[in-house]
Amino acid sequence: MNTLQIRRTAIAVAAAALLPFSLVACSDSGDTKAAPAAGDEAKTGANTPVDDASTGNEPFGPACAGVPAEGAGSFDGMAKDPVATAASNNPVLSTLVAAVKQAGLVDTLNNAKDITVFAPTNDAFAKIPKADLDKVLADKDTLTKILTYHVVGQKLTPQQLENGSFETLQKGMVTTMGSGEAYKVNDTSNVVCGNVKTANANVYIVDTVLMPK
Repeated sequence: MNTLQIRRTAIAVAAAALLPFSLVACSDSGDTKAAPAAGDEAKTGANTPVDDASTGNEPFGPACAGVPAEGAGSFDGMAKDPVATAASNNPVLSTLVAAVKQAGLVDTLNNAKDITVFAPTNDAFAKIPKADLDKVLADKDTLTKILTYHVVGQKLTPQQLENGSFETLQKGMVTTMGSGEAYKVNDTSNVVCGNVKTANANVYIVDTVLMPK
């Protein structure tokens, strides 16, 4: 009897062990799909775009170090405001902002959609003899032509600047060339802090004022 009981117990244990496998087999034969394995989920996650420097979405260039680390004039702060407002919060662009106000272009730039602005630094304006700069600032028509020559009616990526030619709001053309983090506009003006985002524009801060041809 003891032997018989042992055999019956062994059969019961074996049946219990096999039951989950039989249930899985039945499930696989139906329409219900098995959940993806952890490895599959990891592969799916790996395809999700990541917004970091490797995707070319970060500002670059030596002058970027002069942008405030926090506040309205920082990169994060500028990204929240339209371009003229954003520029007004950046201390390296104060001369440009004064010129934009003088020309009455604040609302034009702030209300534009998807534009690129090549923004001259204060040092860029300082390269112009003071008498000439004062003359331009006093001539609204000329000032407007110069400033709108710095604006392209589309958001340009760094890749598009590698060998590009673009019509400006002034209706003239600007040319760009370069690669990586080194770009020139019209062969004369260097991008010193590029790919700066505002609410409605991509901004490339340049070291020389561009003049319409």
